[in-house]
Amino acid sequence: MAATLRIQSDWNQALGRDEGEAWLSCRSPGKPTLYGSLTRRGLSTEGVPDIAASEGFVVGEVTKKSILISCPRENVSTKFLAPYTTFCRIHQKSITCLDISSGGGLGVSTSTDGTMKIWQAANGEIRRLLEGHVYDVSCCRFFPSGLVVLSGGMDAQLKIWSAEDASCVVTFKGHKGGILDTAIVDRGRNVLSCSRDGTACLWDCGKSACLGVIADCGSPVNGIAVGTADNSLNLGTPEKAPSEREIGTEGKILLLAREDKKLQGVGLQSRQPVFLFVGSDAFNCCTFLSSTYILAGTQDGNIYQLDVRNTNTPIQVIHRSGAPVLSLLTYRDGFIASQGDGTCFIVQQDLDYVIDLTEADCDPVYKVRSMVCCPRQYIKG
Repeated sequence: MAATLRIQSDWNQALGRDEGEAWLSCRSPGKPTLYGSLTRRGLSTEGVPDIAASEGFVVGEVTKKSILISCPRENVSTKFLAPYTTFCRIHQKSITCLDISSGGGLGVSTSTDGTMKIWQAANGEIRRLLEGHVYDVSCCRFFPSGLVVLSGGMDAQLKIWSAEDASCVVTFKGHKGGILDTAIVDRGRNVLSCSRDGTACLWDCGKSACLGVIADCGSPVNGIAVGTADNSLNLGTPEKAPSEREIGTEGKILLLAREDKKLQGVGLQSRQPVFLFVGSDAFNCCTFLSSTYILAGTQDGNIYQLDVRNTNTPIQVIHRSGAPVLSLLTYRDGFIASQGDGTCFIVQQDLDYVIDLTEADCDPVYKVRSMVCCPRQYIKG
């Protein structure tokens, strides 16, 4: 486990003041934590703060919205990014899930205030209120078209909405517990859901019907991800011919992040188990890095990277804190992760530092998304 650099959450505001200060820390497993500070000495001719670090830390590149800090003792560097903009009026309470449309124009989000809303990604202006779930809405996502939204709620219902007029066009019923996550197969003629009831189901949007239970785990399934499997991977053979309503399931593998500390891979068309990996704690989320490599995050802060062709031993285990890993998103040649202590960070193979997305509080970050039209912009909630 590598050392972790932390900075005062409102560092950009603190260092925006004359002679402002912000605290730093560098924590490495088995070693005393190194503490330090940053001090603003003035402004450069370009209007960028002139920042100095205390002993043990080195300041690299500084802009109006970012600062690169290194700790030579632990050979670790982190670039801290301040928010480009913040939308505070979409919801009254914590955001539990969000997504951005394929064109980047619209956002959809759910909240503990009991609402689900569609808003303009550019300015946070609310466009639609989606009402119909009986209890809290736990997950939401856009279809690839960007015109339709899929949601799942604690009422065990899965719903499809028009982003244009907020109408609910389809409701799926069949789960016996709250829905915790969803996935869309290809363009969206079929969708997937997982639930507290321990099952993952495949649904036909055109017929508003369940095409089958892909897996029955006997334990809540907290997160799912669907991807194209490596050609060398044996996905198994279906026990009976797939329905003609199944579109795009061939050659796909479904990942199941389970509450019972297990990460499972299942052939989407075959319904046959492909692998079962046991982790350190409950798995909360999972994603594909490629057709070969996957990521999964646990309740005790571990991020496992695995090769689906051989899951006996992880390729690596990343651990930055003991806070639950709540969201994982593939990003360029790396990934974005968020945790229950409010941290949100980016790891990329072509960078020798971690990018930390900072803000002025430590509330859990339940979901993170990247805007495809603006690949350097990230949305977190």
